[in-house]
Amino acid sequence: MKLQNQRQVYGETLLELGRENKNIVVLEADLGKSTMTSLFEQEFPERFFEMGIGEANMTSFAAGLSLTGKIAFTNSFAVFAAGRAFDQIRQGISIPKLNVKIIGSSAGLSDFGDGATHQSVEDIAIMRAIPNMTVLVPADGIETRKMVRKIVEYNGPVYLRINRHDLPDLFPENQEYVIGKSYLIRDGRDIVVFANGIMVSKAVEAAEKLEEGGISVRVVNVSSLKPVNEDEIIKFTSGVKGIVTAEEHSLIGGLASVITYILRGNGIPVMPVGIEDQFGQSAHSYSELLEEYGLTADNISNSVKDFLLK
Repeated sequence: MKLQNQRQVYGETLLELGRENKNIVVLEADLGKSTMTSLFEQEFPERFFEMGIGEANMTSFAAGLSLTGKIAFTNSFAVFAAGRAFDQIRQGISIPKLNVKIIGSSAGLSDFGDGATHQSVEDIAIMRAIPNMTVLVPADGIETRKMVRKIVEYNGPVYLRINRHDLPDLFPENQEYVIGKSYLIRDGRDIVVFANGIMVSKAVEAAEKLEEGGISVRVVNVSSLKPVNEDEIIKFTSGVKGIVTAEEHSLIGGLASVITYILRGNGIPVMPVGIEDQFGQSAHSYSELLEEYGLTADNISNSVKDFLLK
């Protein structure tokens, strides 16, 4: 299975779009070599704005650029993109529905070495709560590329969450990406796992292992957390005995909250896999943190088995 780095794909796609559309401008918070906006800067320095470590100012500046007809991309680590600039996003971008794309890079626990201050476990909850904001979490490099292209076409505020590491390709190359749509990655009959980001590949890994024991698992990629096609989500639960949600985010305000709200009152039990009400921490590796917080294929497998043993 091919691996791609979402940051690299994002940077390359942004550069391609910059060649196609002269209205695209890029703003950076002193992290261009990490977010990969440095690729855009090298070719289009006149459309690149280095704002330093000042996400609030960057966001307000982007709002102003959008009022001149520009498609403004702001870039920082997810924890700072969503947290430091919350007031400016809410007041200056979301209330007037301005055409600004907020890219939260090194999201979740993926910046494993820098600890709690740099790990975004609550960014999706923050951004989902803001009216008029679209919130997207790609599962792999293919979907990242399709999402970035799609949000340029979409007129309005968008938050896009990017992982720091290589992830296996799962999204079909020939599949059109549609904002609001969820995608069946693997069909099954016993349990459905709704996942996004890195947890989609973890869910597929779990499903493959469980199949060896005769357990059939349906895996659905819910990469659009706002908006969400609720009818689709309900259809994906047809015939299953239980539901598992899997996300690299706090269980408060993320995918688990989305799914349980949509399915309220339908009687199918839901088992959430995600980060409990706690911050991240430093570690020697990303995999070490994923293990520590239960964001693993084994934990998804155990959740599925728990349903079937009841």
